[in-house]
Amino acid sequence: MIDAVVFDKDGTLFDFRKSWSGYVRRVIADLAAGAPQRETGLARAIGFDLASGDFAADSPVIAGTAGDIADDLLAHLPGWTHSALTDRLNALSTGAEMTESVPLVPLMTALRARGLRLGLATNDVEAAGRAHLAAVGVDGLFDAILGADSGHGAKPGPGMLLAFARAVGIAPARIVMVGDSRHDLIAGREAGMQTIAVLTGIATADALSPLADAVLRDVGELPRWIDARR
Repeated sequence: MIDAVVFDKDGTLFDFRKSWSGYVRRVIADLAAGAPQRETGLARAIGFDLASGDFAADSPVIAGTAGDIADDLLAHLPGWTHSALTDRLNALSTGAEMTESVPLVPLMTALRARGLRLGLATNDVEAAGRAHLAAVGVDGLFDAILGADSGHGAKPGPGMLLAFARAVGIAPARIVMVGDSRHDLIAGREAGMQTIAVLTGIATADALSPLADAVLRDVGELPRWIDARR
């Protein structure tokens, strides 16, 4: 049985490339302060191609926290502290313009109509998760919105997922974790949840399938998958 779904945010509810390429360009321009050579170094440090707007498979932007990204940028930013840089990245993230992977209001409404409890577990900060869901009108459909700073750790650790299970009073085995990265799926497996991979991030089906009970094109296919198992 499936009684709840907990989603990753970036690359899952929101198309990763369409949402985060623009954000990363703005971050790099902001931090480089008009120095083209520094822009190149910053982009290379986080596996971002300034020309194409694409990400390397191991870019910390894909599944890492702001702290992880700051780790890679700091050597190129003399005068910055890790905490100040992390705070700046989080502030810029909260205002990022996101592109839905599918229309989210009808999807989340349909899942709620099936009696499912819904959660968000993102390696972004909680404030950004709330802001991005609110911007597309679905924040009120979620029972819990958790970020890497919510006190339960970051993925691939299972802390956020187990916190969601406790919040809704549902056993992890009856919850599906939906994500676009190995971090998401490892966290789901560690929490004892079912796991679904979607292909609206950077990772390929071959990379995700060993950790997933199913690989879907996008979250729009989730209701049919759930209906087939209830």
